[in-house]
Amino acid sequence: MIKPNRNYIPRPLYIERIRPFIGQDIIKVITGQRRVGKSYLLYQLMDMFATLDAEASIIYINKELNEFSGITTFKELLDYVHQIEKGAQRTYLLIDEVQDIMDFEKALRSLQAEGSYDIYCTGSNASMLSGELATYLSGRYVEIKIFGLSYSEFLTFHQRPDSVQVFTEYLKKGGLPYLIHLPEEEIIVYEYLRNIYNTILYKDVIARHGVRNIPFLENLVKFLSGNTGSLVSAKRISDFLKSQRINISTQVVLNYLRYLESAFFIFKVSRADITGRKIFEVGEKYYFEDLGLRNSVIGYRAADIGKMLENIVFIHLKIAGFTIYVGKTGDKEVDFICEKEGERIYVQVCYLLSNAETIQREYASLIEIPDNYPKYLLSMDEIGKTTSYRGIEHVHIKDFCLKLTTAQNKADT
Repeated sequence: MIKPNRNYIPRPLYIERIRPFIGQDIIKVITGQRRVGKSYLLYQLMDMFATLDAEASIIYINKELNEFSGITTFKELLDYVHQIEKGAQRTYLLIDEVQDIMDFEKALRSLQAEGSYDIYCTGSNASMLSGELATYLSGRYVEIKIFGLSYSEFLTFHQRPDSVQVFTEYLKKGGLPYLIHLPEEEIIVYEYLRNIYNTILYKDVIARHGVRNIPFLENLVKFLSGNTGSLVSAKRISDFLKSQRINISTQVVLNYLRYLESAFFIFKVSRADITGRKIFEVGEKYYFEDLGLRNSVIGYRAADIGKMLENIVFIHLKIAGFTIYVGKTGDKEVDFICEKEGERIYVQVCYLLSNAETIQREYASLIEIPDNYPKYLLSMDEIGKTTSYRGIEHVHIKDFCLKLTTAQNKADT
């Protein structure tokens, strides 16, 4: 077995999501944006396998390491695995960044058919699920999505106490795990984040999809950064560009947005009517997987605090496993309709309830919802403890994020 000598901080939330599938005849596909910790999750799994079975045969392949550069096709992958496997009754096969192997899905299907491999692989591009894997491995794989650090994980990794100051630091830096190894100076942090941003953009978007108009792609990211959480559409973006004398068709805009989504760099959230459950085809919101990367593009700006807070709540809802829509009821909007396992919650996010007009506006959207599912108004007001008004819970944003993912961790355990 080739096993990396790395220390890591355990992330039990994701291990517990994988645990039910260990030893099952199904391929475990661990997906997520680059540098969110997928490799270290494989290290954690390898240690678990070695503990469960001292005689376990474990094969580890990391396509980002030069020693595996010779594995470029599915045939080379099959040859490598068969060459070093010990003929054990069960072999754990772990492949990091599997999408860098041409026609990898053919090898995975062949190895799975042999019946003696428990297969785990990671990937940084969603199109491999909607395309290659879905075509060749339909019904034979399960996806486990990995995110950057939640706020509770950020406290653990950085060994910091829970406070508004630390939460603000989290909003600035984001949740990429490697940041714990860097000095806290902002210039160093953002230099690292810009390098990660460039890697994602050039390797997972430009190279993979053959993007030609690179300046437009970079401007599109800046546009999304400045309009985080705002209702936008491909047509609106195209029209804006035309006003700047840049002629880009709506279809090209749609394609580039899809490429960014495939790299797990951004998430698109559609609008839905709360009562009729109709999904609107025009107008959606975009959020970033990692706020640190978003801030590295346009800088951290205090005036954007409302956008960043909405983004961070969205990510925590995703980590907790919710399916999310932007809600619309009449002429009012609710930031998030969140559904999971037949249950639903509604969430409204704002910075501060600074005056009567803001209080009226933020509560009004939730008050008009004609059902009894839980409703939350989140803000950064120092409220001391959760308060309730007409069945709507008013909660501090950092407390909501902390409790949401901590509760999810316990549920998965």
